[in-house]
Amino acid sequence: MSGDNVNVLAAAVKVTPPEKDRLYPEASEEFVQTPYIKEITERALTYLTAGYPVHFAGPAGTGKTTLAFHIAAQLERPVTLIHGNHEFGSSDLIGKESGYRKNKVVDNYIHSVFKMEEELKSLWVDNRLTTCCRNGDTLIYDEFNRSTPEANNVLLSILEEGILNLPGLRSLGEGYLEVSPHFRAIFTSNPQEYAGTHATQDALIDRMVTIKLDYPDRETEVRVTTAKSGVANEEAERIVDIVREFRSTQGNNSMPTIRASIAIARILALRGEHTCRDSSFFQRVCHDVLCMHMKDSQTGKLALAQRLDELISKVCPAADKPQPTRRPKKIKR
Repeated sequence: MSGDNVNVLAAAVKVTPPEKDRLYPEASEEFVQTPYIKEITERALTYLTAGYPVHFAGPAGTGKTTLAFHIAAQLERPVTLIHGNHEFGSSDLIGKESGYRKNKVVDNYIHSVFKMEEELKSLWVDNRLTTCCRNGDTLIYDEFNRSTPEANNVLLSILEEGILNLPGLRSLGEGYLEVSPHFRAIFTSNPQEYAGTHATQDALIDRMVTIKLDYPDRETEVRVTTAKSGVANEEAERIVDIVREFRSTQGNNSMPTIRASIAIARILALRGEHTCRDSSFFQRVCHDVLCMHMKDSQTGKLALAQRLDELISKVCPAADKPQPTRRPKKIKR
């Protein structure tokens, strides 16, 4: 779950209305558990239990954010979600002064004595990171490298010394907050994306344990595609094989992810179509989904389109062959 991204690996999240900035993730029965996923989950939980923040780094479509929520659900603590933003300043993370409070006391108990006292105090409003540290929530900082290093500097003392520096409260003698021992942090980033991202400072990366994610193995992609679309397993296998081979085609810069497999499968399920090599509808869907982000020259695009047609002919049977029956399952959006 990353902003408006599709959840590749299902994880249930419940939000309690009175605390809109806090999420309560719950383990989902629909979450796809494969050896690949279990191994990553176990490693991440071990690092978090030992007190180290976990950083999932990988390209789009590798399930970073949904894995983060799945792992956070195992910790059984509320989650504070922050999406990286290049406009963030430190106050957007920790809080800021939002005005002043004025107290005025007039003492005229004795009519001949008039006494008045005025007190002016600044008002401080915590932001999500401060609340998370205070309450001992699990922080999920999604695409944290979209925020500037200056904004993320507040994390250094949190992750190393367990102390949050609050400069705005120093005048009140509350310039530091001891981070709750229950606090845990999970970060995600896409090192391959350059637009709108910032170089992460070494000091921050040095305080995390980075797990590099790549595209899932074939078994995971097939099971996720089946679970998210409702198509029969055999048809999901064909779709995944086409996407995976097309992804690895030399000269292809589009790098389609598992989202492409899910999209093709859902569209076929909606129309009652099958993965047949002589189905013009299926062919058009594959071209629309897989070729929409091509950055190659016109000659290169034609070559890739031809390669896609070859893959469809290679992987898929003819329409006159018996097709597998779809699972009777309602597709969840």
